[in-house]
Amino acid sequence: MASIFTRIIQGDIPCHKIYEDDRVFSFLDINPVSKGHTLLIPKVEIDYIYDLEDDLLSHLFTTSRKISRAIEEVLSCQRIGVAVVGLEVPHAHIHLIPINQISDFSFANPKLSFTPEEFNRIAEQISSRIRG
Repeated sequence: MASIFTRIIQGDIPCHKIYEDDRVFSFLDINPVSKGHTLLIPKVEIDYIYDLEDDLLSHLFTTSRKISRAIEEVLSCQRIGVAVVGLEVPHAHIHLIPINQISDFSFANPKLSFTPEEFNRIAEQISSRIRG
């Protein structure tokens, strides 16, 4: 059975898309720990990130830099925290989380809530600033 992320890529489940190319797909986390919390996934469904082919792994992280820079332009934050946990969904993915202090990076923090319109606005602002 396809992972929830594969179903998002296929359009079976809606998302607030940030970026897509022929190998990766990015969208806002629907249970964010901070405003702009973004997920980046390979289009191929592979559970463990270090099982990705080298060129795809490299592309995933290069793309994460591009998306992170766009997030930084939109949101006021000191850094983009990067997490690869890999236990919650059996599909390799990277969390890109805007942070101002280390405590902002905790998945134990209460999840934020946004309206669909707010999610759309955040996604459009970030997406419009992605370069190259």
